[in-house]
Amino acid sequence: MLQNKIYQNFFIEIIKNFAVILFGLSIIALTVRAVNFLDLIVDNGYPLSAYFKYSFLNLLGIAPKFIPFSFLIALLIFVIKHLEDSEFLILYTSGVKKINLVNLFFLTSIVVLIFYLFLSTFLTPYALNKSRKLLSQDNLNSILPTLKTQQFNDSFKGLIFFVEKKTGNEIQNVFLQDKGKHLKNLSSNISSNNITNIIAKNGIIEKQKLILLNGQIISSKKNNAKNEIIKFEQLNIDLSDINTRTIKSPKLQETSTVTLIRCLLDQNYLGLNCEAQKEIIASLNRRLILPFYIPVISLICSLLLIKSDKKILQKNIIFLTSFLLLIFTEVIVRYTGINYFSRLIFLFTPFVLLVSLYSSLVYKFSNYAKIK
Repeated sequence: MLQNKIYQNFFIEIIKNFAVILFGLSIIALTVRAVNFLDLIVDNGYPLSAYFKYSFLNLLGIAPKFIPFSFLIALLIFVIKHLEDSEFLILYTSGVKKINLVNLFFLTSIVVLIFYLFLSTFLTPYALNKSRKLLSQDNLNSILPTLKTQQFNDSFKGLIFFVEKKTGNEIQNVFLQDKGKHLKNLSSNISSNNITNIIAKNGIIEKQKLILLNGQIISSKKNNAKNEIIKFEQLNIDLSDINTRTIKSPKLQETSTVTLIRCLLDQNYLGLNCEAQKEIIASLNRRLILPFYIPVISLICSLLLIKSDKKILQKNIIFLTSFLLLIFTEVIVRYTGINYFSRLIFLFTPFVLLVSLYSSLVYKFSNYAKIK
């Protein structure tokens, strides 16, 4: 009963360390990426609420990438701390076997593995897909932030803006070119309208409405005929229907695992463009196979329990080995969709390492117990 209580406390301590490290690394990474997300407000005119929602949903996309490394650091800190405090030595003298601690580390890694699979397979694709839909559903708060003085702005599909001066919501010397036929109703001859250029001395921006003063509309013809020029004193343009250049269709990592599997089995599946088979295989391997390297990390860290006269060297070697294994997984998973041999290595490596490492630890600790 006492041993079970000790194991429970050890398990909770490892999980707490893991959670703190994972949260800290994810927040740091999100903070860096959130700076890039500011373009949604500055360049694309999305409201502040959309920015915060988009950033929060992307946190669930960042966290899985740090799970293996966070577990490695958490387990190393736990083992080294208790070794230096001689707490494990007290347990050994009270009858606790080293292989029991190995089993505890392995069980903890299985819990982290299940958590990783849940995130990578279900929650992360759902959250990223939700963030992408957020951009397609949220309307622009105002086009004013997207307009920069003395610069051509093409943040909107089919529209090019140029503003010489901007004071508050007032603009001066405005040039607007429409290649996407958003303003085709401004021409008297719609059928022959190709490109519409608007020049105005002044203008006022009210959210998604553009009020231009003292200018002219120049409509070019497809047949190279004489341009149509219409002068105006005031022109009101509603830009609520224009689209930004922000990518709104879901990417591969934002697509559900079920859809990817169906797509892999049937290239004519309507839920996705299934031509990118190589990318789909690599994405599925990252979601479904990469988490199984976490138990391998737990067994490598368990090697610290082996008695050694060179503890510092042993710690460094084990950390370096585990870290190199994580780098290996990140590198090779990219090639699993391209190279069949790389795919086989990636698939079978964790299971081969699990069997060999666990067998070696059992053999080592059983012989140690007999000698003792």
